[in-house]
Amino acid sequence: MSSYPSSGQPPQNPPPSPGPTAGPAAWRTTQPTTPPNLPDAPNPPRTLRQRLADLRGPDVAPRPLDARALAALAANPGCGRRALLDGAGVDKTVLAAALGSPAAFGQSQFAIVRGNSFEAKVKGDGGAELLRLVYEHLGAGFDDAGSGGAAGPPGPDALTPDLTAAGPQGRAARTALALREATAAGAWTLLDHPMLALEVAGSPAYLEPDAVVVHPDGRWTVVEIKSFPMIDGAADAAKVGAAARQAAVYVLALETTAAKVAGAEVGHTVLLVCPKDFSNLPTAAPVDVRRERSVTRRQLERLTRVEELAGALPEGLTFDPACSAEELTEAVSAVSAAYAPECLAACELAFHCRDRARTADEVTALGRSVRGELGGLTTVEAALAAACGSPGGQAVDPAAPDDPTAAALRRAARLRAEALEQAPARVRTEAAACR
Repeated sequence: MSSYPSSGQPPQNPPPSPGPTAGPAAWRTTQPTTPPNLPDAPNPPRTLRQRLADLRGPDVAPRPLDARALAALAANPGCGRRALLDGAGVDKTVLAAALGSPAAFGQSQFAIVRGNSFEAKVKGDGGAELLRLVYEHLGAGFDDAGSGGAAGPPGPDALTPDLTAAGPQGRAARTALALREATAAGAWTLLDHPMLALEVAGSPAYLEPDAVVVHPDGRWTVVEIKSFPMIDGAADAAKVGAAARQAAVYVLALETTAAKVAGAEVGHTVLLVCPKDFSNLPTAAPVDVRRERSVTRRQLERLTRVEELAGALPEGLTFDPACSAEELTEAVSAVSAAYAPECLAACELAFHCRDRARTADEVTALGRSVRGELGGLTTVEAALAAACGSPGGQAVDPAAPDDPTAAALRRAARLRAEALEQAPARVRTEAAACR
């Protein structure tokens, strides 16, 4: 029996089976599928470097820290504003100008030229005079933290290595090598303007002291050369304190290198070299910087936690000098400050902070000593009210009439009134006008 169908025609060859991409099922497996609606992935947390870059502003390079800036931190350890701005690398000079309170301090050109001339005189003849002063004040018989200087005086063969290198990083490496070689040699060595590296807030700060002397016993001494006079063996206390804080920064940087050199020890007594009396002849005096070193180290540890200060600020805050003065004022006010009149000689933002302190009637504008004596009285108005016997409830508790601060102010006001009663009429008129 025929197996053909009823049409009587032989069947056509069936069409070839479609490939794996022709059928609907295969099409669904090869075409891209629409991803399901997933929640947006959270943005990765911003690093400290990125956060500090946001504070400076776009395309604003960080200003490197120097020894003067680090020493100023030690002079006012309670100022979070300066700690944050210096840690972020904000140029405070530019910021102060943008705020409308430009810094009006700094060395005169005459003082710079005189200082350079005096330093050249001290370091002349291969540093013979400088080494003599070091030996005289910190040499044989000197005991610094238990290390005695038993070596003889420096001779004409004292070492003065060449510290030339490319860039601050290269100079710092060359200085570290010279310190290692000088310590191993056991000879008097003078390093003229070495370059030291100190990590500050996670970034290296390059510092350049006037000189570092390596003793034959492996002790390293920082030398600070200043142009202010030393009259009858004593210099201005404020200037000596500033020089000590600056030298303490160098001591901390040297300690980082000395920790890697066998037999090395950094002396905590630095040598301050100044003109003698009113001449141009050099004289010197040892200065113990252990206290300044401890304060500076605590401040640097605080800078390493600058992330905490930055994290407390509102998102989007910036100190970009391209912003308006009103925006910058609001940004600066978001960071707490500890203004004192001493800031006028050390901080570029001092005039702005002084104006804000006066506007807020804060007693800090009168000085740290006054602020400490007044205790809980934080404004001038509250202090005057307490002196007049009316505490006012804002700063002095009326329930505590025997408050020692208020009692002292009332007594001072009473003594002033008695003195004015005995003064001539002209003095009383002038005193009333000053109220």
